[in-house]
Amino acid sequence: MKQIISYAALATLFAMAGCGLMGDKTTNGFNEVLYKPPFKTLSDSIDKFPNDAVLLLRRAERLSQNNQQDIAYYDYKKSWQLQPDEPTAILYASNLFITGRSKDAVALLDSCVQKYPNNPEFKRRLAEAYSHAGDSKGAIAVYDNMIKSDSANYDALYEKGLLLTQLKDTAQAIATLEKAWRQQPIMQTGLALANLYAETSNERAITLCDALQKRDSAHAFVDPVFLKGVYYSNVKDYPKAVALFDECMRIDWKFIEPYLEKGIILYEQKNYDEAIKTFQYASKINYTNADAYYWTARCYEAIGKKEEALDYYYQAVTFDRNFTEAKEAIKRLKSK
Repeated sequence: MKQIISYAALATLFAMAGCGLMGDKTTNGFNEVLYKPPFKTLSDSIDKFPNDAVLLLRRAERLSQNNQQDIAYYDYKKSWQLQPDEPTAILYASNLFITGRSKDAVALLDSCVQKYPNNPEFKRRLAEAYSHAGDSKGAIAVYDNMIKSDSANYDALYEKGLLLTQLKDTAQAIATLEKAWRQQPIMQTGLALANLYAETSNERAITLCDALQKRDSAHAFVDPVFLKGVYYSNVKDYPKAVALFDECMRIDWKFIEPYLEKGIILYEQKNYDEAIKTFQYASKINYTNADAYYWTARCYEAIGKKEEALDYYYQAVTFDRNFTEAKEAIKRLKSK
């Protein structure tokens, strides 16, 4: 009588093969990659010296450079097990991030923080790993510990500020980024802080953006100009906002955000024809931008052109399947 293997057992076997746990390179399909250039020479050497951590790390790096991160994972893992040093840990952690193994990255980096307490890179990457794993509190705790140990730690302040921004804890994000700005008044910090000022209608946005613009002797840097436009739009000083968005377009006509912001102002002013022209021009610059189609649809809906509105709402959903407002608009119009 034949022995019948269950579907659950088959699934387990396939999972083991896919993870390289069965030890058969032919089964998991890695041979097709590993024994062709530019990996073949290294693979032949590893066959002779399978426990050579340096060879494994070298092949892992080459695999990473050739966008074979999933295969590289196994070499990084084995190299780390054979020779757990700081350089290998940094590379292995990066691979864990790229391949979506956030929890494994947390475990690795947490052990490295304990093992190499004087290397700040492991603490920074641990916070990043917590964030990737969806544990924002864990990430904040790591940043706080870093700042407690060194109140002038710019990297920890800046990264914490960005995380708080993502968490929509705007007040704390501003306070943290202000500290980072005082530590290092560089462009990336200034823009992150100016963005929060602009979004909260804080007039400090103008002062900060002016300071950033003074560093741009070529007058080719569009971001501070755009953020000033956002500020004036939020405080409903539309003439100043539109003038600044027009200036952005002159500086960089491919930058789509000023067109969208200007179009929304025109929509709010019920100047639907000009708004439609602006949004349609934006969609020509970037035909996959769902917002351009969504706002075009809203304009057509406002002037009673149902079919045109539906067509543009559908296009918005085509380029962003999670566009809830567009989906709701389609249901609303179809029910009429």
